Amino acid sequence: EPRSAWCCLAWTLVVVTLNSLVFFMNLLLMFVIFTIVLLPTIVVVYFGFQCHSRVLHSDARYCKSILDDNSSSALIILGFIIMSPLIVVAMAIYCSLAKHLRLFMCFQPYSRAVYKGVKWRWYEEGGLCSCAKGWNTQVKAWV
Repeated sequence: EPRSAWCCLAWTLVVVTLNSLVFFMNLLLMFVIFTIVLLPTIVVVYFGFQCHSRVLHSDARYCKSILDDNSSSALIILGFIIMSPLIVVAMAIYCSLAKHLRLFMCFQPYSRAVYKGVKWRWYEEGGLCSCAKGWNTQVKAWV
């Protein structure tokens, strides 16, 4: 049966808060994975831009003794070339981790706030995000 207006508003806030929390957990996980995987690209491009005479031209010892403009340009180009495969690797890691942890199953339907007697999805499926239920080993996904 439908809830009253105030009860529906309160439950809507609860459902929206839980879904927002799950969304930000996913966003934080994605940020951490992309930062770790793209760290080599970030470092190579940073040193390339730092030591190039037309960009930052740092007075650091390694810029004067090791890296000239040609090697700085090579570092910048190398960094942008290795960025594309590393983005694919980072996305594959995130997707497989999200699938393994069933992160997208944690989102709750809006009907939980509108109707009485609707159980939480994770409660029906064996725990928070279905973690307590046995894993289906027959399902395979290629990323």
